[in-house]
Amino acid sequence: MGLLSSNKLIVGYEIGNEYCQISYAVSADSAVETLSQVAGEEVYNIPTVLCKRFGVNQWYYGREAVRQAEEGQGILVENLWNLALDGELIVIDGESYDPISLMALFLKRSLGLLSQVGSPEKLTALMITCAVLDRRILEVLYRMIDSIHLKRDRVMFQSYMESYYNYMLRQPEELWIYMSLLFEYKGNCIKVYRMECNRHTTPIVVFIETKEYNPFPGDGPGNQTGSLGEGTDAEMDKALDLAFLDLAEKVCNDSRIRSVYLIGDGFRGEWMKDSLRYLCKGRRVFQGNNLFSKGACHGVQEKIQVSDVGKTHVFLGTDKLKANIGMEVLRRGESSYCALLDAGVNWYEAEQTVELYLQDGNEILLMVTPLVGKKVRTTRIVLENFPASIARLRLHLYLEEENRLVVEVQDLGFGEFRVPSGHIWKESVEIM
Repeated sequence: MGLLSSNKLIVGYEIGNEYCQISYAVSADSAVETLSQVAGEEVYNIPTVLCKRFGVNQWYYGREAVRQAEEGQGILVENLWNLALDGELIVIDGESYDPISLMALFLKRSLGLLSQVGSPEKLTALMITCAVLDRRILEVLYRMIDSIHLKRDRVMFQSYMESYYNYMLRQPEELWIYMSLLFEYKGNCIKVYRMECNRHTTPIVVFIETKEYNPFPGDGPGNQTGSLGEGTDAEMDKALDLAFLDLAEKVCNDSRIRSVYLIGDGFRGEWMKDSLRYLCKGRRVFQGNNLFSKGACHGVQEKIQVSDVGKTHVFLGTDKLKANIGMEVLRRGESSYCALLDAGVNWYEAEQTVELYLQDGNEILLMVTPLVGKKVRTTRIVLENFPASIARLRLHLYLEEENRLVVEVQDLGFGEFRVPSGHIWKESVEIM
């Protein structure tokens, strides 16, 4: 993918069950902006809802859907993303609908907002980011983009974790050179992301660990203030401030933390007093609400044109393959290493098929090389009841879980000398 011209759009799209966001840029090195729902204001959230007008096939999305439902003009469909992931048909106004199709309709309508900055047809690359990614979520996302006729080679996906990483790559290095924290406060939950760089490796490995505090600030009813109880607004704000101060002191006790980011509707208002003062001691503190969508757009920019920092760092999040997998083979009579799967790719996208000749024996040896922390080890795949003769094999590797590799070996025979048995050996092994 080459550099983009000024009439092109690259887009980061954050999907959430409550709201979505859209950030965009016009080139690999241009500034990233976020679309606002209100001109002149930083209103980035697009409610993830549709409204079907009573009795007709007319649909509204986002804020307009909420308004139409409040005026009694139609039926509001909430929790679109969760419904799409569940996959069960839902009944609206007496008719059954596929929730994935409804989520796709929302995606298409919301992408139409790009007309504020350019023609939506000029969309050249789209990165969709959501809380987590796995095979089921990818299946839903691909069905969505197929149904609205987006080309698959123009659409990419990454988790919130990786969006955080890509956002930080484009910030001054002194903000994250050792460690950075992100607090995400939604509803009754605060999720903490801790990004840390291991500068003793080449390339520098970046990890992100997460921990949820739910409910926050305590075991109370389903409201923002949890178990804070009754009181005036000032008293409730003070109690919330003290609860967050207690949490901040627990997770910010490492002197290497250079920056703290606060995102989510829970941080709105002016209730942070003592907690904010504590966070600002020796650290830079930033508050906003569009980090993930911007990070998704930065992720596209990084794929188009790798930054200097990106060349020296590799991100190993929970959804990344954390080891190189390969094997020793003979090429023209000399032993050489054949790379099969590379560390750093998303585990659910890691897949490889190769053909090789087995000269003798009934074993295949795979080399597993963790990127950090552990020594190289050999995994032995035994082909039981395999004929003791030279044979051509098809080797297919993929991951069924983050650390579980599946190896499939198919006997292709050996030309006129031995017909293929068609037998397939399948083995699942832990790689970390």
